[in-house]
Amino acid sequence: MKAAILEKITSLEENKQPLKMVELPKPVIEAEGILVKVSACGICHTELDESEGRTRPAKLPIIPGHQVVGTVAKRGKLARKFEIGARVGIGWINYACGQCPACISENENLCSDFRATGRDVNGGYAEYLAVAEDFAFAIPDVFSDVQAAPLLCAGAIGYRSLRLANLADGQRLGLAGFGASAHLVLEMVRYRYPHTEIFVFARNKDEQAFARDLGAVWAGDISAQSPKKLNAIIDTTPVWKTIVEALKNLEPAGRLIINAIRKEDRDKNYLMQLDYGDHLWLEKEIKSVANVTRRDIEEFLTLAALIPIIPEVEEYPLSEANRALVEIKEGKIRGAKVLRII
Repeated sequence: MKAAILEKITSLEENKQPLKMVELPKPVIEAEGILVKVSACGICHTELDESEGRTRPAKLPIIPGHQVVGTVAKRGKLARKFEIGARVGIGWINYACGQCPACISENENLCSDFRATGRDVNGGYAEYLAVAEDFAFAIPDVFSDVQAAPLLCAGAIGYRSLRLANLADGQRLGLAGFGASAHLVLEMVRYRYPHTEIFVFARNKDEQAFARDLGAVWAGDISAQSPKKLNAIIDTTPVWKTIVEALKNLEPAGRLIINAIRKEDRDKNYLMQLDYGDHLWLEKEIKSVANVTRRDIEEFLTLAALIPIIPEVEEYPLSEANRALVEIKEGKIRGAKVLRII
């Protein structure tokens, strides 16, 4: 099978070809596993973090990709959840033990043995992928394969972020950064909280215009002062600057949700500007988002099909995965980027 692999940690500023195209054997499935013939795989900023070492893969080489859509080509002798030919998706969560305190309390995203698709096990930048059937999800008919792919991470993690924001209809929400996840959050909010105003902080004019096109009442620069104080802000950026800037725009008791697996070191000194009185006092909260649960993916796919949420996507062939990653590095983003595998 054709696959794009990451062989070593590298800087995309110095190396524009972090992934290598190779031919590999098809993966072997276990008794409760399924073999998925991949048709599309979303491209996430996490793959950039993996390539540059901020989120180091468990092994190298590895096949990245955790927003995977395809059809069941084969199933193990104990697999019964999906028929051959069924359309399925695979997200970031690839395994949780099901027995630890986190799993028992429905927080399997915090399982100490949590494994991620494309980081701890091979992912979807390939023609085939093997996964346990309990960690695959039925794809609603309303979505094409390319449309469904970004829903499995950008959508699901955005859904979890919105849950953690504890937003009530009529309260004001801010979105710091406006890439693949944030534009899906905006559509969720417009459906679930019709009286909520949405304010977007984005680094370039195109992203700001895109946010307004989708219904944001205001869009400005990352460091801009919001025209109104906000009850919650979801930060989807990889930088530290947005944390300080977001906190000053929160209402008392407001909540900042950080939807990022890592923050880059490039502006870490910005935290020296953090002032207790201006940024944290009056019971403001900061909460991070860690991974997703199967419940997040299942509930979000149901919600997305009901609305329906049809993400804006840019398609690339598998052979151009490197170009797509470099564009993410350079901030050339509108909606979600998706690899078309077949």
